[in-house]
Amino acid sequence: MTAALREHARVILDAAVAAADPRLAVVRALQRDGGVLRIGGEREIDLADIDRVLVIGAGKAVIGMARGALEVLGDVVAEGTVTTKDGYAAELPTMEVWEAAHPVPDTRGLAGAAAALRLARSAGRRDLVLCLLSGGASALWPAPVAGVALSELREATERLLRSGARIGEVNAVRKHLSRIGGGWLAHAAVPARVVTLAISDVVGGSLSAIGSGPTVPDATTYEDALDVLLRYEVQVPPAVRAHLQAGDAGEVPETPKEFDAAFHHASAHVIAGNADALHAAVAEAERLGYRARIVADDLEGEARSVGEQLGLLARNTRAERPDRPVAFLLGGETTVTVQGRGRGGRNQELALSAAIDLEGDDGVLVASMGTDGTDGPTDAAGGFADGGTVARGRARGLDARESLRRNDSHTFLHAAGDLIVTGPTGTNVNDVVLVLVDPVP
Repeated sequence: MTAALREHARVILDAAVAAADPRLAVVRALQRDGGVLRIGGEREIDLADIDRVLVIGAGKAVIGMARGALEVLGDVVAEGTVTTKDGYAAELPTMEVWEAAHPVPDTRGLAGAAAALRLARSAGRRDLVLCLLSGGASALWPAPVAGVALSELREATERLLRSGARIGEVNAVRKHLSRIGGGWLAHAAVPARVVTLAISDVVGGSLSAIGSGPTVPDATTYEDALDVLLRYEVQVPPAVRAHLQAGDAGEVPETPKEFDAAFHHASAHVIAGNADALHAAVAEAERLGYRARIVADDLEGEARSVGEQLGLLARNTRAERPDRPVAFLLGGETTVTVQGRGRGGRNQELALSAAIDLEGDDGVLVASMGTDGTDGPTDAAGGFADGGTVARGRARGLDARESLRRNDSHTFLHAAGDLIVTGPTGTNVNDVVLVLVDPVP
């Protein structure tokens, strides 16, 4: 029974990832009718008024997005530069491709960000800058403000990511340490037209949060950034704190706000997100015979707490003796407050926590994975949990609760044979969590 559930889970999760194909999302969003370009069915641009189309972008899905843009606009794209995560790159005609580290930035990302800013600044009034964004862009495009070194930005980023802060809170800090995030890329492209297509990896799909919002107004302030550091007790390098304090005191400019001239000729559109993945997963689950529904598309919270709740949901649902298999789908992004020295990620931690609650129960399974194919600094996308996970790990000499305490979910799930390993998927629309329940015979 468990083997069948696991195979069904893989098929359902594969369908979720396939529904967020970045190339197809861009092709759907950009419709070209002769010399007229329609964007998202809302805006039209006469290409006769455009001298050059410049493509800039960053993120884990940017290669597929760029392929879609070239499919629609290839003959009018003059130049482009995109940055993606290590292992995600591919050659693109007329475009410069950078690979860089994620989630903690490196010097290659610094070079990719500099290239994007140079190209944006070269744009004239009759140019169109097409910006392609997806999850991961914040780290892949580091452009630290004057007075803050890349090493100091790296240290601040690492500590924020380990603090348990939500991604929007992390980005509030990163925007105020960047020359590209928080609207500054649009500012660099003035007076050109700027069109942004974004694949969302954030709960709610806020354009200001995707990639730290480089081409849209920023509603956060230096005060907000300092409040995040205070609330989560994040210790950052002195130069980082000094810059944020100077901004709060009005000594350095705030990020561009809603009425800034940078946005007079700019538009931004979310073209794919977690909802696409969830609906595709529901359809596939129903095809396999499950009664399926989405129970949350705004999943947040501490990963281990969510895992415990989902384990309880699975057991309680089976206790109700449903007349057919049941599938629950959830989407979003949990967090991990790192206290131990183990290896893992939020999806693996969620799975391990669920496994503890499911111990000994047959006919139930929880699976959690990042749609980008990565989960924390590991080779896994996430993990499975069923009634035998804890016992399989124990047979290899590991204690599930101790592993969870040390944030060492990867080691435990690897030993139990419960890792989900997909490799890079080429997209990124948050996490998908699946709960499968088989009826009691």
